[in-house]
Amino acid sequence: MMEDRHEIRICGFGGQGVMLAGFIIGQAASIYENKYVTHIRDYGPEARGSTCRGDVVISDEPVLYPYITAPSVLVAMSQMGYDKYRPKSRDDVLIIIDEGLVKHREVKRDRLRSIPALRFAEELGRVAVANVVVLGFFSAVAGIVSFDAMKKSVLDSVPRGTEDLNIRALEKGHDYGLEKLAAMQRQKPAHVVDPS
Repeated sequence: MMEDRHEIRICGFGGQGVMLAGFIIGQAASIYENKYVTHIRDYGPEARGSTCRGDVVISDEPVLYPYITAPSVLVAMSQMGYDKYRPKSRDDVLIIIDEGLVKHREVKRDRLRSIPALRFAEELGRVAVANVVVLGFFSAVAGIVSFDAMKKSVLDSVPRGTEDLNIRALEKGHDYGLEKLAAMQRQKPAHVVDPS
């Protein structure tokens, strides 16, 4: 049986909640979906404001090697993070960006998903929830962790008193992701059946 392994890299700059986002994904998969998970964090020397990343490996089997060489999913919340961590060794990586902060250089745009996460967070009244908007979007477009598991993990992880705001942020990102997926399905050409 082939192992179902997902390698997710979330990158941005210190202060965006990148590490918390990685933790929430890992917790959702391990605690609420009974998967095997590792989560490795990497900060720049200055921590806040410098490029940072969180690597999450999710698998149906025990994770014997927790490091990521070429992620299957890259979530970029800053231009520096995108430029530094964008995989160059594989064509099938799913790339998720905050379109207000990251200008992509993707040739194969069918693997690119973008969301105005920071703008949505501003509309919700707090820029600090942009990472949770991205998590909702991730759960919709990546199909690795269910929305229900993500919601439970968010509720377990955010400061008391911010639960409602964070769930609204999660739902905003998830709904936007579902809308984008539906639009992509509508754009696909209909399958033509040869009558002969």
